[in-house]
Amino acid sequence: MAVASKKIAPPDLVPVRRALISVSDKAGLAGLAAELAAMKVELVSTGGTAKAIAAAGIAARDVSDLTGFPEIMDGRVKTLHPAVHGGLLAIRDDAGHAAAMQAHGIGAIDLAIINLYPFEEVRRAGGDYPTTVENIDIGGPAMLRAAAKNHAYVAIVTDPADYGALLTALRAHGGALPYRFRQELAAKAFARVAAYDAAISGWFAETLAIPQPDWRAFGGRLHSVMRYGENPHQTAGFYVTGSQRPGVASARQLQGKQLSYNNINDTDAAFELVSEFAPARTAAVAIIKHANPCGVAEGASLREAYLKALACDPVSAFGGIVAANRTLDAEAAEEIVKTFTEVIIAPAASDEAQAIVAAKKNLRLLVTGGLADPRARGLTVKRVAGGPLVQDRDNASVDDMELTVVTKRAPTEAEMADLRFAFRVAKHVKSNAIVYVKDGATVGVGAGQMSRVDSSRIAARKALDATEAAGLAEPLTKGSVVASDAFFPFADGLLAAVEAGATAVIQPGGSVRDDEVIAAADAHGIAMVVTGMRHFRH
Repeated sequence: MAVASKKIAPPDLVPVRRALISVSDKAGLAGLAAELAAMKVELVSTGGTAKAIAAAGIAARDVSDLTGFPEIMDGRVKTLHPAVHGGLLAIRDDAGHAAAMQAHGIGAIDLAIINLYPFEEVRRAGGDYPTTVENIDIGGPAMLRAAAKNHAYVAIVTDPADYGALLTALRAHGGALPYRFRQELAAKAFARVAAYDAAISGWFAETLAIPQPDWRAFGGRLHSVMRYGENPHQTAGFYVTGSQRPGVASARQLQGKQLSYNNINDTDAAFELVSEFAPARTAAVAIIKHANPCGVAEGASLREAYLKALACDPVSAFGGIVAANRTLDAEAAEEIVKTFTEVIIAPAASDEAQAIVAAKKNLRLLVTGGLADPRARGLTVKRVAGGPLVQDRDNASVDDMELTVVTKRAPTEAEMADLRFAFRVAKHVKSNAIVYVKDGATVGVGAGQMSRVDSSRIAARKALDATEAAGLAEPLTKGSVVASDAFFPFADGLLAAVEAGATAVIQPGGSVRDDEVIAAADAHGIAMVVTGMRHFRH
């Protein structure tokens, strides 16, 4: 049953006479406390916060003076008391509330400055189970929610980044805070608690291996506001969870203008793809356009890999995203800047490479400090009408799959290497996906078509375009291998690949017409390998 409203109009300005401060993040605390004390605000504090304020030479009452009860149970219980929550929740203009405050000696708290135990940081650092549990805050969220609910009379500050705005507002209004400001602080406080609880519930689900918990929550902190979303009429913001997975969210931008919504989406796709290639084995480069690869290659150097990737589709590469799996060097940078590129992302960049990229002032250069682990567990989330659609990240690797030859002819060693490469790339191409590969480089990519045969034909057509652009006499797909992200429902998709010049195929298998498809491969002398696992990507 809903609780009836008291229907008392909130005051516009509320003077701040008493502030409760309880923070785990002590950044800016001494300066804030000094400014509040200078404004004759009574300070009440807890535990380590009180010690930090005292160490700065500022007087503050301990919360136990307010409650008449000491902190107990190693600080687990210190603010869960009517003297605290009554001071935060009382409706000042309600006669009954005022009488209760007087009867029980409860003083009003006008300002709460609270941030929470560092649960997210402990989780990211890989804290053990007891340590992580101990860093779940109880009193902090309770006070945040109480103060935020009663924003008609109380201001709640939970982010040290807001200390400046708080002091500015107090100075501007003679030691009082306006209603709109209190509303905005309350909204932020509730969002902070929601994100905090989401992190905790997510940790439990992950730690206890609960695949589909009955309730699922997601939270994040605003990283940046986009100029617009996918299109200029859409607003957008980038929120980060604090995950340590290397990528666009954790990367350091060395130069260039702000990333756009589409840049972030495409850069993530590029880096996840290039992370499939172990840098100790080979240099690799992926060029992405609209979240699909238009060229991927490996080589003895990043420069060689980039040039091979660019040759796959030089037209689509214009305005694309380039991802490298090794430190960006000067040779590779010199080649990349010859083509208009939106973003370069790599684990690191040499000083010489940075200087070369710097000549293109709008070109963004991001360094991540490492590659993403393609085998790591995680979640992917897609929003549909009514709620999020959640699944495990596709962390399957072709290197771990049992590949079965189903045709009379087995692939050669060189074909098998290209087949593995092609299936690795197909995992990152929108379905239906067809990928032609030759000598460790894509030579044709068909993505996102409604039928697999269309993807096969488009990939071959793109390869012909690249062949003409390079001035070659025969199609790049002649002697290539081809990967399909899912089974061939009919032999027509395979026959289109044969017509393009492919000599070997890798696909998941599992169609009711597998025998028909295999027979077509045998009839044309094609080697076929099945993986038993598909890589749909919608």
